[in-house]
Amino acid sequence: MKLKHTLVAVAAPLLMNAQNVMTPEVLWTLGRMSVQAVSPDQSALIYNVAVTDLKTEKSNSIKYFLNLNTGASAALDLGKKSILQWDKNGLYAKEGDKIVVSRDNGRTWTDFYTLPNADNIVVSPDGKKIAFSREVHIEDVLAKDKYKDTPKSTAQIYTDLNHRHWDTWYEGKMSHVFVVNTNADPSTAKDLLQGKPFMSPQQPFGGSEDFVWSPDSAKLLYVTKEKYGAEYAQSTDTDIFEYDLSTGSTQNLTKDMMGYDVNPKFSPDGKYLAWQSMRRDGYEADKNDIVILDRTTGARKNLTQTWDESVSGSFFWSKHSKEIYYTAALRGTKQLFATPIAKPAVRQITKGDFDISEVYAETPKSLVVARNDMNHNSDLFRVDLRNGKMNQLTDVNKDTYAKLTPSRTELKMVKTTDGKEMGVWLIYPPNFDANKKYPTLLYCQGGPQSALTQSFSIRWNFALMAANDYIVVAPNRRGMPGWGTAWNEQISGDWGGQVMQDYLAAADYAKTLPNVDADRMAAVGASYGGYSVFMLAGIHDNRFKTFIAHDGLFDMKSWYGTTEELWFANWDLGGPYWKKPQPAAYTKFDPSHYVDKWNKPIMIIQGGMDFRVPYEQGQEAFQAAKLRGLKSKFLYFPNENHWVLNPQNGLVWQREFFEWLKETL
Repeated sequence: MKLKHTLVAVAAPLLMNAQNVMTPEVLWTLGRMSVQAVSPDQSALIYNVAVTDLKTEKSNSIKYFLNLNTGASAALDLGKKSILQWDKNGLYAKEGDKIVVSRDNGRTWTDFYTLPNADNIVVSPDGKKIAFSREVHIEDVLAKDKYKDTPKSTAQIYTDLNHRHWDTWYEGKMSHVFVVNTNADPSTAKDLLQGKPFMSPQQPFGGSEDFVWSPDSAKLLYVTKEKYGAEYAQSTDTDIFEYDLSTGSTQNLTKDMMGYDVNPKFSPDGKYLAWQSMRRDGYEADKNDIVILDRTTGARKNLTQTWDESVSGSFFWSKHSKEIYYTAALRGTKQLFATPIAKPAVRQITKGDFDISEVYAETPKSLVVARNDMNHNSDLFRVDLRNGKMNQLTDVNKDTYAKLTPSRTELKMVKTTDGKEMGVWLIYPPNFDANKKYPTLLYCQGGPQSALTQSFSIRWNFALMAANDYIVVAPNRRGMPGWGTAWNEQISGDWGGQVMQDYLAAADYAKTLPNVDADRMAAVGASYGGYSVFMLAGIHDNRFKTFIAHDGLFDMKSWYGTTEELWFANWDLGGPYWKKPQPAAYTKFDPSHYVDKWNKPIMIIQGGMDFRVPYEQGQEAFQAAKLRGLKSKFLYFPNENHWVLNPQNGLVWQREFFEWLKETL
């Protein structure tokens, strides 16, 4: 294979305006990099770059082979093959129902196995077995399944909860994990959850990381939550199970651990098993730790138990099996950390105004990671383990970035109303004029316990907001990781309390800045950020001139009665609305109770397939605003869930967003 120098730039259609700043069209057509597979010796990897065609809404993808020893890269033609994994036996890919394998890094391929209707395929280390997932029929939920003489019926019959999740109705099928020998007929595959109403991978976002082979290929570990219906909807107690192929027996490795236990990974020497763990059942934003199990002694150890931060994303074993690398939010960024397993102590490796989102490979004295910031989408970088210095390996959007003026970002510490220090990101317009006053956006983060860092979003993009000549104020208010566990946890049960004061403190601080137009400030946000906008609209005391809320929670009683992941509502709100005494979430922290004080224009955005914050929340808020006589707009996407995923819908979202601000701010 002929190799060329890396820093590959992918041509994307450039739809610039006269100032050469970010536009929605440029944002949606940026190349998006994702690593597909890493060679077993970690000397090379294959990554994909996808570019969206706005006319067809389809992605055109090119895969690249990157030599991590030489830093050279070349395009790799894999046709319609989708890569599964890369191990000592070769590079595996899926092509239709066939699994194919290449022993020469993708130049030639041979048939390996045919496996119809299979997802999340993982080949065992010895190459003799395959684990995969497939949907199986559990019960008759569709009337046409129950009554065979009604094939045209659209009725659905439910007797329990978890009947819809995220954006999908339950139709009586669940994803199960299967195992089959590669010398056997695929119809002989064994369902490890046969007859059980449980799911693996976990829904809605679980994948092949939810099951893993032991190094000797004798056992398969899989993740599931052994709960059904209402019990499932109220619990986060996800466990790791070990299936022994020789005996057919299954053992729950985390039976005594009550929260999320996910992402199992064996150490390279096979002596240890590590996974990510949360301690408390029902608390989906609990401190996320890394736990290891000594497979010889059976002893468990929590490597990050005494650390006052929470692991984010995945983790990565060192080649010598003596250390684990991971990322975590820290003071408005995501940094790279390491912890030795013998004497656990957290060591920070990187520092800077950027996010490290994933670790992919270990090369001599360095790691290969994905990095992004508010002006740049993800690229691959090499991090020196001795000093944290970084060298860029890919530059997917180099030509586009060269034509764009970036925004300047700055983290300021702001005093809160209870005397604490709060980090607040300020993002300035790319062609900033120090002699000018700018309209300003107070950005309200969702979650509510998700980190606000140097992230790069395809929709809520800070660089795009700033490019439209706004200063963006983005507070790391109560509830965000990266500022200690106490700061992170204070929001639970207090959604409309100190958090709202944090937002108002950030707004008041921004109004003192010389370039902020104090009379032209908007509050904008989605999900919990949308809830925040609804709350602020009723308590802002004329601080804001306009509001935008996307998929926001408006009426807490009706929201509790229609959302699906009830563990979240029970923990964060303090329980159901019939609980005595009634939680404050349904009284003083309910945005609908403050509609009589709404006095400014408001735009409301809602997805029709959003089951987390159902359609009625946006409809109720819009109806209230119109009946109050306020200037208002309702932007409805019938085919979008809690996010906006379709490119042309995304363009409409951003155009309407900025049109509303132009009209009202």
